[in-house]
Amino acid sequence: MAMVNTEQLSIKQDTLHVWYARIDVDQKNKEQYHSLLSTDERQRARKFHFEKDRVAFIAARGILRKLSGYYLNSNPTDIPFNYSSHGKPSYAVDTNLKFNISHSGNMAVFAFGHAASIGVDIEKIKHDFDPIDLASGFFSKEEITALKNRPNDDQQRAFFRCWTRKESFIKAEGSGLSFPLNLFAVSLENDSDAALLKTHWDLSERTKWQLVSFVPAKGYLGALAIKGEPKRISYFNLDEVNFV
Repeated sequence: MAMVNTEQLSIKQDTLHVWYARIDVDQKNKEQYHSLLSTDERQRARKFHFEKDRVAFIAARGILRKLSGYYLNSNPTDIPFNYSSHGKPSYAVDTNLKFNISHSGNMAVFAFGHAASIGVDIEKIKHDFDPIDLASGFFSKEEITALKNRPNDDQQRAFFRCWTRKESFIKAEGSGLSFPLNLFAVSLENDSDAALLKTHWDLSERTKWQLVSFVPAKGYLGALAIKGEPKRISYFNLDEVNFV
C-alpha cells in the first residue's frame, strides 16, 4: 500500500489530481464518513430509500470532505459548499481550487485542480441495452455515425466512452442536463484518444477544452473535461493509499 504525506497534497497550477474510491463501504467506514457530513448532507442521506444508495452517498460525500480537508488544510467538517442553479458544487471559501465528483455502481471519482473549470464522470459498463437505439436520443449525428461504424463487440464500450466524455463536458460547462447533448461531438473510437471534436454553437470553443479518458477499475470507464490544458494529471486509488 502506497504512503501519501498529506503535507504534500498540494496541486500546482498546471496539475490535476484524480482519485478513485469504492463507496460500498463497511459499517465502520460508513460511520466515520457520516461523522464528517454537514446537517443538510445528513438530511439528504436519510431521503434515500435503499440502504445501498444511502451508503454510497455518505461515502462519496465523506471522501470528498476528507480529501478537501487535506487540500484546503481545513477540518473536513468545517468546509462549506455552494451549489449553482444547476447543482454544480464548489467551495464556499476563499480558494481558486476547483473540484468535481461522480459515482456509479460501487465506485466514485474525485477531480481537483486549478483549471478554469473541471468536470468528471464515471460509469459502470452495462450490457442490457441497445447502444444504437439509446444513442439516437442523446448523441450528435457524428457520434451516432461513429458508433454504428464500430465493430458489434465494441459498441457497448464505445457508447460509454462517448457518454462519459459528454457527461464530463456538460458538468464542467456547468449547465447540467439542460445543455443539449447533440450540439457537440466527442470521439469514441478507443479508450485513450479522447477529444472534443465539434462544438456547433461556436466552432472555436472546442480549442479551449481538453478531454481525457481513464479506466478507474475493471468494468468502469471515466472521463475528465478540463477548460485549459494541464500538463500533468496524477491518479490515486484511495483504497491503496495510507495517509501519513
